[in-house]
Amino acid sequence: MEDSSSSSPPAAAAVVVDGGEGELDPESNSLQQPLLKRSPTLTSSHYAMVGAKVSHIESLDYEINENDLFKHDWRSRSSTEVLQYIFLKWTLAFLVGLLTGVTASLINLAIENIAGIKMLYLARFVKDQRYITGFVYLAGVNLALTTVAASLCVVFAPTAAGPGIPEIKAYLNGVDTPNMFGVSTLVVKIIGSIGSVSAGLDLGKEGPLVHIGACFASLLGQGGSENYRLRWKWLRYFKNDRDRRDLITCGASSGVCAAFRSPVGGVLFALEEVATWWRSALLWRTFFSTAVVVVVLRGFIEYCNSGRCGLFGRGGLILFDVSDVTVTYHVNDLLPVALVGVLGGLLGSLYNYVLHKILRVYSLINERGRMAKLLLSLAVSLFTSVCLYCLPFLAPCTPCDPSSETICPTPEGSGNFKQFNCPNGYYNDLASLLYATNDDAVRNIFSTSTPNEFRSISLLIFFALYCVLGLVTFGIAVPSGLFLPIILMGSAYGRLLALALRSFIHIDQGLYAVLGAAALMSGSMRMTVSLCVIFLELTNNLLLLPITMFVLLIAKTVGDSFNPSIYEIILELKGLPFLEASPEPWMRNLTVGELAAAKPRIVSLRGIERVARVVDVLKHTSHNGFPVVDQGAPSSPAGTTELHGLVLRAHLVAVLSKKWFLKERRRTAEWEVRAAFTSVDLAEKGQKVEHVKLTEEEMDMYVDLHPFTNTTPYTVVESMSVAKAVVLFRQVGLRHLLVIPKYQGAGISPVVGILTRQDLRAHNILGAFPHLANKRGEEGRSKKGEVGKSAESCVGRK
Repeated sequence: MEDSSSSSPPAAAAVVVDGGEGELDPESNSLQQPLLKRSPTLTSSHYAMVGAKVSHIESLDYEINENDLFKHDWRSRSSTEVLQYIFLKWTLAFLVGLLTGVTASLINLAIENIAGIKMLYLARFVKDQRYITGFVYLAGVNLALTTVAASLCVVFAPTAAGPGIPEIKAYLNGVDTPNMFGVSTLVVKIIGSIGSVSAGLDLGKEGPLVHIGACFASLLGQGGSENYRLRWKWLRYFKNDRDRRDLITCGASSGVCAAFRSPVGGVLFALEEVATWWRSALLWRTFFSTAVVVVVLRGFIEYCNSGRCGLFGRGGLILFDVSDVTVTYHVNDLLPVALVGVLGGLLGSLYNYVLHKILRVYSLINERGRMAKLLLSLAVSLFTSVCLYCLPFLAPCTPCDPSSETICPTPEGSGNFKQFNCPNGYYNDLASLLYATNDDAVRNIFSTSTPNEFRSISLLIFFALYCVLGLVTFGIAVPSGLFLPIILMGSAYGRLLALALRSFIHIDQGLYAVLGAAALMSGSMRMTVSLCVIFLELTNNLLLLPITMFVLLIAKTVGDSFNPSIYEIILELKGLPFLEASPEPWMRNLTVGELAAAKPRIVSLRGIERVARVVDVLKHTSHNGFPVVDQGAPSSPAGTTELHGLVLRAHLVAVLSKKWFLKERRRTAEWEVRAAFTSVDLAEKGQKVEHVKLTEEEMDMYVDLHPFTNTTPYTVVESMSVAKAVVLFRQVGLRHLLVIPKYQGAGISPVVGILTRQDLRAHNILGAFPHLANKRGEEGRSKKGEVGKSAESCVGRK
């Protein structure tokens, strides 16, 4: 990160702000003394897990850099160029939706046909009583598919492992996640998700689809990969982190829409779960992208209904239309429905807790290298194959209902009543759930008007199995999603509860399965509004809305009382510096001035600086922003200085690379800098000062930093509370926050310090101010802080 608390030594000319020490109660601190005794410096880690790869992380420049070049570029834009910019925004939003929808449809068809053909041959082996051959066949195919998915992730794109949603949340929060949206990641994500889901692993393609949509958005915005990209002049408008952020938000919402065919739910998912910054114009573009996705999916569904999409032509979409089911409510249903919500919150928080422990164990295994990651994935695949193949033999055969209009047993392919090892006229209810693709399993367990379809023991086995498989599968080195495993677990316990209370309830058991899935997702992921709309669009029945809202609110409330959401836990475990929306209450007892005083000396530059000084600062610090300080106006008292603004490291390196130097100390004219630079030149990233070769004569020259300095950086007075600064930093999407003194005058530096994302994180602050919180608060936060600290220690060992 650009954290100014780097351990590298600062350059000579620096401003030092010292604070005294003392031990006082946080509630009774005086204005003349510092709040509490602190450690010498505010420390942080610059590394985090991105996918399954340890990466050096930086912050993103979401703030508009209002230097002279930007102001000139903005003033010189014609109305035609403004219209081109707006038109291109909508065009890219359209392309994001189109590519995401087409890719999702092809992934769905590939998974359904690969997994479907696998199940067809397996059913024939079981029907012929060739049980050993059937097991070897199932395990062999699953191991082969898992090997393909895991090998691609381990060797070519480690960032493609996992769901990708935590990293997208971090990116939209302002954290750059290297190699997360590249071409290799996109290709491996597509092929790997097909392989892992087709292998029968307990994971879904919903999380990967969100990541795939974000990859398309990122690549379109920058014109392709870093090595091969379009140099189209119109794309120069999108060479900034702000527009890329908007496109990735469109991509994330398109991915959710493609997973559930839920356009409004996709938009609300982006708003509620992944996006940190939002505005009405972005709302319209994300809705436009999801509308395009729906049109594409509808076209594929119509095409597949003609039977031209292979054996399983429904396209792999989780379709559960209960618009024809009449939902009636009774007072007796309130208690069972509330019980579904309570159980969803309890089971969701328990699932988060256990999964966190397992992921910590997996991180120790993955430290041993690529082979360890691959063997872990294969071991989980083999265990899954054993369970899926053997457990249906424990379930008794159930006679078919002669009064039912549905064909029983179901012929080879999709259906509710799988014959498996049963004689004619009978079906195996557990095999109907386990010997099916994940989407078919959801449709089967959600089925309505079938009160006697599943036995209690079969549902119990299914629930226990998917709890275990869901815990041990997530975290291996393959693309994976959490949505579908949680839906299957929740639907199992919802239907099981309805079966146990069938004499007291009036709502269909299939609808209880829907409520159980929604409750467990809310209890684990802590989503409410977006989840409610997704299930509403999934079921196509508005009558389910009241009880769905009721269940979701209960489940989230219960889950929040135990631990954070699963994505927040993963963010902490990976060490990604995500800033939460609400600061800790004890942050109001600390000022930004005291926080800045706990950091090393800040490094400042003059408006016209020697080249040697600039090079020395860049080589001996890791900061990404430097205050530019000038002498005060001639009418000011002697020794007065003023803050001109903030200059970024990338802009300094760009100036050095072009060798735009002056032989004498003077301020340049506007035409001089415009003749050598454009705003596009300053948008380029990735250049390093070590690659710049300068002669001794050039080192003695001068450089005018005024044209490249952001003259309107966000500043706060040193007396502001840290809690207020955290809210400002997050809502505006800042990278640097300058702290200025309360009083100005001769001999007083115009800058007290610079705060960055790492400085405002709770456990980093507690590291510098260990006695800040009271004992009760420390006990509650220590459990949360252990996650991030354990991640940093794991990263350090790597």
